[in-house]
Amino acid sequence: MNSELMEILDVLERERDISKAAIIEAIKNSLVTACRNHFKSADNINVDFNEETCEMHVIATKEVIELADDVMDPAIEISLDDAKLIKEDAKPGDFVEVEINSKEFGRIATQNAKNVITQKIREEERNVVYNQFLEKKRDVITGTVQRRVGRGYSINLGKTDALLPDSEIVPGERLKQGGRIKVFVIDVINTNKGAKITVSRSHPELVKRLFEAEVTEIKDGTVEIMNIAREPGSRTKMAVRSNNPNVDPVGACVGVNGSRVNAIVSELFGEKIDIINYSDNPGELIQNALSPAKIVNVFADPDAQTANVVVPDSQLSLAIGKAGQNARLAAKLTNYKIDIKSETQARDAYGFRIEDYYEDEDGEYTDEYAEEEYAGDGDGQDS
Repeated sequence: MNSELMEILDVLERERDISKAAIIEAIKNSLVTACRNHFKSADNINVDFNEETCEMHVIATKEVIELADDVMDPAIEISLDDAKLIKEDAKPGDFVEVEINSKEFGRIATQNAKNVITQKIREEERNVVYNQFLEKKRDVITGTVQRRVGRGYSINLGKTDALLPDSEIVPGERLKQGGRIKVFVIDVINTNKGAKITVSRSHPELVKRLFEAEVTEIKDGTVEIMNIAREPGSRTKMAVRSNNPNVDPVGACVGVNGSRVNAIVSELFGEKIDIINYSDNPGELIQNALSPAKIVNVFADPDAQTANVVVPDSQLSLAIGKAGQNARLAAKLTNYKIDIKSETQARDAYGFRIEDYYEDEDGEYTDEYAEEEYAGDGDGQDS
C-alpha cells in the first residue's frame, strides 16, 4: 500500500503539477476527519506521516484513568491496566499515545475521508491552472476554437477553456470550430469553479506580443515598440525605434522580403500593418504617422497636444484615408489631435503661403511667426 501511495503521489506531482506536500496534508486531514466521524471527537488526534516511506500512523493522546469502570469516554481516556501495556510506568493522570487502527473506521467515515482527499486534489488542480495562466496574463497563447457559448466562443487552452467574447472578436473574422488561433489574455480570475479566463483577438497588445515573438530584435531589446494604434480587422499603425544605430527598426520588423510582418498579417487574417519610425520630435512623429501621405509641414503644439498639418492638394484624401482612418490612427498613435488641410485650404484660411517659410529646398521650417499665424479653426480633417 505504501509503495502504491508513493507512486500515486509521484504521478500527481509529475502529470498534474500537484505538490506531494499538498496531498499529504489532505491525507492527514482526511484521517482526522474520519476520527471525528467515528469517535465524535478529534481534538486529541495526531497523524504521523513519513514522507519518504509513506508510512502513516494515527495517534490518539489519552488520559490514564485508574479504574476501567471510571473510563467515561474511551476516545480520550484509557484505563491504567491498558495504559501499562503501552507504557509500563504509566500512572493515573498521565497521558499516553495510543495508535488507532484506521480499519476500525466505519464505511461512512471512510467515504468522508476519501471525499476530503478528492476535494483537495480538485482544489489543487484549480490552483495550478489558475497560477499557470495568471503568469500568462497580458500575453499571447494559442488555443483551439471549441464552440459558440452565449455571446462569445469557448477557446480550449489545454488544461482549461477561456471565453472569447463577441466584443473581443475582430469584426468580420470567422472562427471555425477546431481551428487554432492566437489570443491575448485579458484577465484571469480564480473562482470556486476554477480559473475564469477572458481572451481577446482585437486588443492592440495582441499585435505587440506577436511582433515580440516574431522579431528577435524586439525580444532582445534592440528594437522597441513605442506605441500601437489599431482598428481590428482593418489596419494597425505601429511606431518603433532602435537602441542600436546600426539596426533599422522598421526593416527589422518587416524582415527579409516582408517575411516577419507577413507572418503576423497572416495570423490576423490579412489585417494591414503600417510600421513607422518613432521620433521624440512631435512634428516628425506625426509626419511619419500619416504615411503613406506626403506632408508639406506640421505645426505641433506639445502643450495642447494638437497639430496642424499641411499636405499637397493631391495628397489630402490619402492623408485623411478612407472614412478618415489614416488620420484617425495617426491621432491615436501620436496622442495628438490632428487637423489636416491641403495647401489651398491653408492659404485661404490663414492668408499666407507655406512655401514662404522654408529656409531651403529641403523644406526646413524656421519662421516662428508663421507658426503663430497658423493657429485657428479651418475646414480640414480633425481626428
